[in-house]
Amino acid sequence: MRPGLSPATASNYEMFSRLYIVPDLGDRSLEKLAVRDVQTWVNELRVRCQCCFQGKDAARPQPQCCARGQCCNEVASEWTVHQAWRVLRGALTQAMREELVFRNVAALVRVPVPRAKRSAAWSVDDARRFLESARDAGDAMYEAYVLLLVLGLRRGEVLGLAWEDVDLEQGEAYIAWQVQRVDGQLLRRRTKTPSSDAPLPLPDIAVRALERHRTEEDRRRLAAGDMWGDCGLVFTTRLGDPLDPRNFHTAFKTRAGKAGVPIVPVHATRRTCASLLVSLDVHPRVAMAVLRHSRISMTMEVYSQVSSQATREALRQLGGRLGDSAI
Repeated sequence: MRPGLSPATASNYEMFSRLYIVPDLGDRSLEKLAVRDVQTWVNELRVRCQCCFQGKDAARPQPQCCARGQCCNEVASEWTVHQAWRVLRGALTQAMREELVFRNVAALVRVPVPRAKRSAAWSVDDARRFLESARDAGDAMYEAYVLLLVLGLRRGEVLGLAWEDVDLEQGEAYIAWQVQRVDGQLLRRRTKTPSSDAPLPLPDIAVRALERHRTEEDRRRLAAGDMWGDCGLVFTTRLGDPLDPRNFHTAFKTRAGKAGVPIVPVHATRRTCASLLVSLDVHPRVAMAVLRHSRISMTMEVYSQVSSQATREALRQLGGRLGDSAI
């Protein structure tokens, strides 16, 4: 299935296949794979200790549980079971397209969709305190945090933003690229949402932050001299190389702790941005444009279109809500 998948998705599918599918079903021929085989596999995943089965504890320099005869009962979560089943179902669907099998036995097995856990989201005051803490401490990622909260950018989109995609005079940015770590390598690739190709208006708080960031980058470039990486990205390491998403995530959580706000994943800032838009009575279509959702069902049910001017106005209000005191 790799040719039609993004590198990150292909790597994720490979991981689920290697750890959860192949060990149980890898020795079965496709034409002989039955519904009962898949159901038995799903049932086994729900109760099997993965630490024992995958030899996790045995691989440690000093075994702590299963390898010492004290099973930790590390069973797969409902989400993991469901995702493993989805990968198998997708593989068999591809096999049907290639006429290797004539029915998808995995699709005939019912695996309930796990109930999503409600994640925490920052309030307006939390967002303000976080930005003020980053600003006052001279955090090198302050400007990136502004884009996360004001525009609802994803982590990869922030790190994939290049200066050539930013027009500070017009107050616009094209959010069409993302940086991901796949199989130990950093990749910059296009986003999945076609609507990301449209320019996104930048509120004043974002324009001022990026202008200051460009000045600081010029200073760092001169200081680094020939060692400067010059990758063209807006947010880089001290030597101008692309930032690792994992390092950015660590820095974000560290800053949240210092700011005294709930420590949430970087992706949760999108929910914070959405909550802020809702609190400002922003039209659902505008929120969809700001957050760049591919389907309105991902935002909420709506019944009318809105103009790009409304999108710009909503972003201006959102920047004002965070306040000039965060700059």
